[in-house]
Amino acid sequence: MSRKEDKIKEDNKKVKDQVEEVIDDAIEEVGENGENHDEQPEVKEDELTEEELLKEDVQKEKDKFLRLFAEFENYKRRTSKERLELFKTANQEVMTAMLPIMDDFDRALNELKKAGDENLLKGIELIHNKLKETLKAKGLERMEVEHGSDFDSEIHEAITQIPAPSDDLKGKIVDVVEPGYKLGERIIRYPKVVTGK
Repeated sequence: MSRKEDKIKEDNKKVKDQVEEVIDDAIEEVGENGENHDEQPEVKEDELTEEELLKEDVQKEKDKFLRLFAEFENYKRRTSKERLELFKTANQEVMTAMLPIMDDFDRALNELKKAGDENLLKGIELIHNKLKETLKAKGLERMEVEHGSDFDSEIHEAITQIPAPSDDLKGKIVDVVEPGYKLGERIIRYPKVVTGK
């Protein structure tokens, strides 16, 4: 009986293979006769439009990503610039508090020069230079204003006007009452000047 069962299984397998071949042939014939030929282009058009839609979606997402990336790069650049500026001017309050001390040193040096005590003058000059160089290393810079230079309201503070001693000093700086200082690129104290009219 086992041989009969094996023979039946083989016959069933042959029949299945033949049925599958007939079905495949029928499907190919239908495709060649054109009964479903009209439907295939519609499917291809749908596939193409879906493909185009997917391409458009990918392009939109890519644009969105590039814009977001550019925005982030701008943000990074801006914050790093602000951070650097903050570091440069972080000690602005301390420097502003030191300016009256620098002014006092300048006045003391002028008075010591009048007194004529050379040793005392040298000692005070050494201390003054050391303080000045230390503050300069931290970014503090004295603004140089010369007598007779043009008055610029952007960088000078006029405290008064006096009649000009000569015609060429009209509208120009006649005297500097208090020097100005910059910390990095920022002016932390404008020079106080007297102008001629």
